[in-house]
Amino acid sequence: MADSTARILILDDDDDVATAARMLLRRRHGEVATLDDPARLDAQLASAPPDVVLLDLNFTPGRIDGAEGLAVLDRLRALPRPPVVIALTAYADVPLAVEALKRGAGDFITKPWDNARLTAAVDAALARRINGPAVPGLMGDSGAMREVKAMIAGVAPTEANVMVLGENGVGKELVARAIHQASSRAHGSFLAVDMGTLPEATFESELFGHRKGAYTDAKMERAGRFQAARGGTLFLDEIGNLPLPSQAKLLTALERREVTPLGADRPEAIDVRIVSATNLEESRLFDPAVFRPDLLFRLNTIVIRVPPLRERRDDVPGLLHHYLSLYESQYQRPVRELAPHALERLCAWSWPGNVRALRHACERAVILGTHAEYRYADFGLAAPVARMQAPAVQPASDTPAREDFRLGSLERETIAAALDKAQGNISLAARMLGLSRAALYRKLGKHGI
Repeated sequence: MADSTARILILDDDDDVATAARMLLRRRHGEVATLDDPARLDAQLASAPPDVVLLDLNFTPGRIDGAEGLAVLDRLRALPRPPVVIALTAYADVPLAVEALKRGAGDFITKPWDNARLTAAVDAALARRINGPAVPGLMGDSGAMREVKAMIAGVAPTEANVMVLGENGVGKELVARAIHQASSRAHGSFLAVDMGTLPEATFESELFGHRKGAYTDAKMERAGRFQAARGGTLFLDEIGNLPLPSQAKLLTALERREVTPLGADRPEAIDVRIVSATNLEESRLFDPAVFRPDLLFRLNTIVIRVPPLRERRDDVPGLLHHYLSLYESQYQRPVRELAPHALERLCAWSWPGNVRALRHACERAVILGTHAEYRYADFGLAAPVARMQAPAVQPASDTPAREDFRLGSLERETIAAALDKAQGNISLAARMLGLSRAALYRKLGKHGI
């Protein structure tokens, strides 16, 4: 179950296309609006600003150059808090897809689409929206982060492939973006692909593309991610989750510097820089049963290890200030100081879930905090979820309705367990519990978590 507070806007002049997308997405997301005319976009933005926009690139019959859609994309990207834009086009034109990505689109989908591909793209876009915008530089001035920044500065101007290692939530994609933006490829697109969510059956189509008629549902030619990122950087996230057969196909493409779209009779040269990332421990990466040694050799020319937040506590005050200010502005809440005793305890916290968990804790504090200063309890860290234990089985008692009084504690323990499993990720925990983020925040406040 996805977050029901998310807003999705489908901007397409084809009513059938818009309706099909709306019916598909409303099963997973709470609010899906459609619009068939860009002239009405301002009114829509004023009344219900979207988190994600599915944007058709052509509105006038007969137009296939994408100029109309690109103009709308520029308008959306210029907003103070721009939505994540997924470009839609019936023509799998690689230059047009690359241009949309260069102008800030987060992804592109060709019509007719595969339902699983569309929902995965929207889920990924919402995750990026929830996790906050990617910034050019990594925050933090601790010794550990200075070392990371120095490595980025040294490797970015080269063409070397880079592998970024680190726990969930440390900011591996931010490192990848920083490498891209400091490289000679900064003028090109930065395209992120979550390798862990790619079905093995569609792996080649997604990465290498396909020709019309290559398989039963291939009704249009489609560009793969390698072609779409031409001249830029391809970020292969969660590379450690890639099955071994798919690893072999990726290795072949990297060794030959070419890909063959499904249904094509000749290969196409590729021109991308590869940055990959995984949260796997390095010892597992060197296990041939998990990861091919020859592929690892291709990907880890340079390895950047991003330290967890517990190893760079000096960065916590700056991160707290940044995210508290961000959410005060976003939710139009008054600016408040952080109580000294709260800051001391927050700096001592181990932060499972890392920067992502800190960000969610700041959002919670801004929404639920009611005092003149932010207090430690506002951040929902009062009871370390790792130490929560299942309640002991109580012996039978003659006292009636005794179990009813434990419903609240059971709910609290269930929420704490979900947060623990989600490593502090509020959105993931909410989905596990079948709640919206807003509902989960209310329960966190109710139970003092």
